[in-house]
Amino acid sequence: MPQLTVRGIDKDVLAVISKPLLQEMAQVCGCGTDNFTIDCLQVTAIGEEGVTGVYPFIEVAWFERGREVRDVLARTITSHIQAAGIQELEIAFKVYQEDGYYINGVSCAE
Repeated sequence: MPQLTVRGIDKDVLAVISKPLLQEMAQVCGCGTDNFTIDCLQVTAIGEEGVTGVYPFIEVAWFERGREVRDVLARTITSHIQAAGIQELEIAFKVYQEDGYYINGVSCAE
């Protein structure tokens, strides 16, 4: 944890930047790279004119680490994605509560 869910960015682009991105995110969050997952969704966007391009969007699901860490992590992700040639993207954070998150049936609050 954190878990990144990505849409509108090609999996091959993510694969190229994944190692340095994971290393920097781990440094920002003070954990190992193995705590992160990156899931790349292949979705189809539909608008008034039918099928449209998918806007680059990343959802970060995590246990809250505070505004300062959140801001740095958002800038870190943005920097790596923009360096890969994608200039516009949005990032949203979804916060899990430890007492509502379970690993193998055991609450993370215990």
